[in-house]
Amino acid sequence: MAHAKPYLIGLTGGIACGKSTVLAMLAALGARVIDADRVTHKLQQPGTPIYQQIVAAFGPGVVSPTGTIDRGKLGALVFSDPAKLQQLEQIIHPVARAEIWAFIETVGRAGGYGTRLGMLNRPVVVIDAIKLIESGWVKECAQIWVVTCPEEQQIERMRTTRGMSEAEARQRIAAQVSQTARLTSATVVIANGGSQAQTRAQVDAAWQVVLAAVNRG
Repeated sequence: MAHAKPYLIGLTGGIACGKSTVLAMLAALGARVIDADRVTHKLQQPGTPIYQQIVAAFGPGVVSPTGTIDRGKLGALVFSDPAKLQQLEQIIHPVARAEIWAFIETVGRAGGYGTRLGMLNRPVVVIDAIKLIESGWVKECAQIWVVTCPEEQQIERMRTTRGMSEAEARQRIAAQVSQTARLTSATVVIANGGSQAQTRAQVDAAWQVVLAAVNRG
């Protein structure tokens, strides 16, 4: 029996806008989810080809005392130099993309597309990626969800939860595609500047539209 083609949702947004919060809500509703950042972290483990390419490209200074890639040091290096950031992305993105497609195909073969609200005609897969638009996923996805929040809130979250200085936080934001560019591609916008209950209400409403679309076809 041919496997069902998953309904793909691309989830993106600026750093510290709350994509992980929305992703967890979608997983609880019954979507199968994959976090591109977790994929790239796995690909960078010692002994992998990606690990070796990163060390060769950026030097032993990005390796921690335990032998793993020091993501803080690597981030500080590439986010201060657009050419180095592009070099890192050229190393990681093709392999990460292949891993994500393998996950999507596995979900499609699995069957049993249940959610807490009932069965689906086909599975829903959510790809969480901060570089979703730049990586070409827009044309592959049925919907693009963009999570937003005020820039000052982003900065405050990065300071309190990631230990960044304000200058570091602003540098990270500046290195990413603008919110305006993301919104141009958006099917759904989740404003995550308020309470979690307000965010959940938006996610639940948008999910109902997804269910209708999936069960029509």
